[in-house]
Amino acid sequence: MTELKGALIGCGFFAINQMHAWNDVRGAGIVAICDRDPERLKIVGDQFGIDRRYGDAEALFADGGFDFVDIATTVQSHRVLVEMAARNKVPAICQKPFAKTLSDAKAMVEACRNAGIPLMVHENFRWQTPMQAVRKALDADAIGTPFWGRFSFRSAYDVFSGQPYLAEGERFIIEDLGIHTLDIARYILGDVRSVTARTKRVNPRIKGEDVATILLDHENGATSVVDVSYATRLSREPFPETLIELDGSEGTIRLTQRYGLEITNAKGTTTTDVSPKLLAWASRPWHNIQESVYAIQQHWVDQLERGAEHSTSGADNLKTFALVEAAYDSAAKGQTIDIGAMLR
Repeated sequence: MTELKGALIGCGFFAINQMHAWNDVRGAGIVAICDRDPERLKIVGDQFGIDRRYGDAEALFADGGFDFVDIATTVQSHRVLVEMAARNKVPAICQKPFAKTLSDAKAMVEACRNAGIPLMVHENFRWQTPMQAVRKALDADAIGTPFWGRFSFRSAYDVFSGQPYLAEGERFIIEDLGIHTLDIARYILGDVRSVTARTKRVNPRIKGEDVATILLDHENGATSVVDVSYATRLSREPFPETLIELDGSEGTIRLTQRYGLEITNAKGTTTTDVSPKLLAWASRPWHNIQESVYAIQQHWVDQLERGAEHSTSGADNLKTFALVEAAYDSAAKGQTIDIGAMLR
């Protein structure tokens, strides 16, 4: 297999994880980087030995010499950069949240479809080892048909110290974290018919909501609750773990703190350690997320080689993005929101 050459746009906080992961991925490597901040460009370029450095994305694309682009900027620039990739017919990965609005997201998917290039959203949470283990247990019919679920991420971890811009947006936890949890709910229990949500701001020093409780009616008849909080102090801080409860016709699954997968059915109860690997460049407690970054990037390369659709393609992510928009709409109006109408 010929190694694919990639370019990374955006050298901020999270892009460091992506650069480390690209060094581990089989079949691909980063050959050029781009950022408007010369200092960040120098730090990342020096750390990872990248000589081709650009302060302007148009200049990067004009020079070319790469097979795909990894867009790791903040959401404000996503549409411009994805459409730039489409014009240059360069396959693109785009960081989440995918877009500022659902209409922007639809336009980005359409641009890449018309250009005939793959587009994947870096929605890596479903690629965490524990999430994959839950999915495999369901596929093995461990609990029969699931009819109820809970997907929970409750923490008091200070995310604002590393990403201070998170405190400034009118939207916070659903757009930044809930989007992951909603995607996991879709991945585990299937697509969603309607959404009912309530939000709250507990921390007075931020502008957006830091607590959200979301009820999902899935198309297959299952019901689930997605609850996310950065205002929940616990005796044992679970950050950055997503905890899962599933009830099925033949048993139950519980993904508990510290990565225990408990399955109860007619055979009894088994508990398995589904902890993520601590990669050489990773650090606790972030290692769960860091490993999933490697996993989704390897998936990108593998699917490109096969010419196959990506698990979190732009088209697929529209369904997750619609849940985010519906949750905000529901919380504002106090009403249940139909998802089908949003996607039409």
